[in-house]
Amino acid sequence: MTIKKSMKHFNYTFICLLWGIITAFTACQPANKPGTPDTQTPQSNKDQATGLLQYVRPLVGTKNMGHTFPGATAPFGMVQLSPETNIQPYLQPDGKYNREAYRYCSGYQYADSTIFGFAHTHFSGTGHSDLGDFLVMPTTGALHLEPGKTDSGKVTPGWHSRFSHATEKAEPGYYTVQLDNYNIKAELTASERVGFHQYTFPKSDSAHIILDLVYNIYNFPDKNVWTFVRVENDSTVTGYRQTTGWARNKKLYFAMQFSKPFKSYGHKKYDRKQYGGFYRRFNEEENFPEMAGRNLRAYFNFETQANEKIKVKFALSATGTQGALKNIKVELLHWDFDKAKAETQEKWNEELGKVQVEMLTPADKETFYTAMYHTMLSPVVFEDIDGAYMGLDQEIHRSRDFTNYTIFSLWDTYRALHPLFNILHPQRNNDMIKSMLAHYEQSVHRMLPIWSHYGNENWCMIGYHATSVIADAIAKKVGDFDKKLALEACISTSTRTYFDGIGDYMKLHYVPEDKSSSSVSKTLEYAYNDWCIAQVAQAAKDTATAVRYLQRSKNYQNVYDPKVGFMRPKLANGEWKSAFDPMDTHGQGFIEGNAWNYGLYVPHKIDQMIEMMGGKDKFSQRLDSLFTMPIDDKYIAKNEDITRDGIIGNYVHGNEPGHHIPYLYNWTNQPWKTQARVRNIMRTMYSNEVDGLCGNDDAGQMSAWYVFSSLGFYPVCPGSDQYAIGSPLVKKATLQLENGKQLVIVAENQSAENVYVQGVKVNDQKIKRNYLTHSDIVNGGKIVFTMGKQPKLN
Repeated sequence: MTIKKSMKHFNYTFICLLWGIITAFTACQPANKPGTPDTQTPQSNKDQATGLLQYVRPLVGTKNMGHTFPGATAPFGMVQLSPETNIQPYLQPDGKYNREAYRYCSGYQYADSTIFGFAHTHFSGTGHSDLGDFLVMPTTGALHLEPGKTDSGKVTPGWHSRFSHATEKAEPGYYTVQLDNYNIKAELTASERVGFHQYTFPKSDSAHIILDLVYNIYNFPDKNVWTFVRVENDSTVTGYRQTTGWARNKKLYFAMQFSKPFKSYGHKKYDRKQYGGFYRRFNEEENFPEMAGRNLRAYFNFETQANEKIKVKFALSATGTQGALKNIKVELLHWDFDKAKAETQEKWNEELGKVQVEMLTPADKETFYTAMYHTMLSPVVFEDIDGAYMGLDQEIHRSRDFTNYTIFSLWDTYRALHPLFNILHPQRNNDMIKSMLAHYEQSVHRMLPIWSHYGNENWCMIGYHATSVIADAIAKKVGDFDKKLALEACISTSTRTYFDGIGDYMKLHYVPEDKSSSSVSKTLEYAYNDWCIAQVAQAAKDTATAVRYLQRSKNYQNVYDPKVGFMRPKLANGEWKSAFDPMDTHGQGFIEGNAWNYGLYVPHKIDQMIEMMGGKDKFSQRLDSLFTMPIDDKYIAKNEDITRDGIIGNYVHGNEPGHHIPYLYNWTNQPWKTQARVRNIMRTMYSNEVDGLCGNDDAGQMSAWYVFSSLGFYPVCPGSDQYAIGSPLVKKATLQLENGKQLVIVAENQSAENVYVQGVKVNDQKIKRNYLTHSDIVNGGKIVFTMGKQPKLN
């Protein structure tokens, strides 16, 4: 451990030069970069949006397996500043997986009563994790550089603190809690690229702010490749952390500024081995301002008066410490915490105000706006204020006509989140597609993202669903991205024969289970993706490609066994895999689903699927069985992240493959059953409580389902311009669209009992179909649902 006195000499020349460069640069920048939504709205819209924050409950989903975080962030912000309550290691002492750690994908569990600090990066609602970068913790008294442990009811010395939910408050853009061990009030807010801490200390001659570069979500051992901290002066610190985890090569830089000079500072290394003379020489150098090693913790010491506030600005950048400093100086110039909080909350009000709803109960309104909030936590901006970002090729690029985004959990979010963006955030979705195309151009594989974050591809889950996002935008006339490049990227991605069974899929027209696991799920997803590529090709007037991919889109037929009436795994020799159990979610050709649920996934050819499975009446009976059949506990135990609360009969809503299923009755002779099922799911599987999500929110997909369904329709087949009609939960909703138009949705005779749609009018014209079109929505006007207690049978 080394302790160093604060630096008294400032490099004024460097600071002035840097400020001059930044000032000159910002003076040349347009008020809003092309491709970035204008944050200014007419005053009337701001007035309408005022007060919507009170309906958002960021703590929803923080209990059990919702995997959301409660901390402060801006809409789609790069910084997610949130408390960490986990110190459970991912691996047990015997090297085996510690299942308890999995509960902490977001770093926080509501059932906990101990906080270990506040980190700056988090996923929202994912079923796996990474991140948890740059943990900051204020303390007083004796300095501890170990977090300590609180497991098994035993408390060991450390910097952690007890806390109570009675002093905890979470709002969009703001989080506060009292750290009881130290009598410190912690307050957090954030702009897009800068986290802003405000700590109210008691009187102390031994106050500390700890910067932990060891901590990571899951506490993976040996995750750090290298960490580096440099003290620039007595109130500014810079550095970076390079990690290898789910993102195999992630380097994130920071700039940390204190509102008050620290009186001294120091650090301790936790490396498992020393690094020869280099390590020893600099570790023992008393006045050397740089700190480096694989695992590093730094601390900064202060004297404080009673109720004195010490503020910390903490900026992120993927390009370098200069980028982080620039992000602070341009994005958060002042030290007024309340002003920064108000600025971010105004952004949230503007985004939430795009949909004004009247609901049946206050709880429904809170559930709705919390879901809306969760849909705007990812993808996140991933570039500096000047457009510089780290690409997939690990080179620094500069976005010219778009804002670069990251965190693409596409197996989840193509289903409803990106379609929702095409209504509420079309310009952002356009930028996200341009980000995906940039990923393709930087990819050594020449592939669109599968599941990507922070300049890395982690290859999680199946399918090539960026094709769906692209096709959906084209079908809905969203964006100015390069359609020819998009088609090229789609074709290239879908023909990488070495990737995840695609070679066998192209040769055999299905994925064989003995060559690639989850073969049925892959075949079904690939077939749908191929239909999406056909839509892109048709838009590009490439008829030959469209015909080829329409033929590929029929491959779902090759994994349907009419003798058993289910999609089932097939071997490379053409024989069906034996010992088939359609209830089981493991070893049966599916991933995160079983044949009853995932086997109904043919969104682009629903009529043909229904005919293949016996026709409309038989298919309706099949859906009835799915929702009512008993399910043994042994099968529930195999559903990832799902408890009985996320299951109706054998229907699993807590995972994405089944999200379209309640709407499939619309393709039978009993569409009214969709209305009953959808309303029931909204009522039983979502709430405004901390356990108000029945499964992982999965980067906003679960919440997007609720937002769509509350409005009365859902995109069963992204890539088409149609939305299946359900049962609206709103009494009235007013959508302010980016094209300047307004859509009003009214549910006449709305009540808890009136769940059945008696009729639908679009701009006073009664429609005789079970779907709305995108033009019905984005052209504005009025959609009126008439509700009743009894099904309309004809």
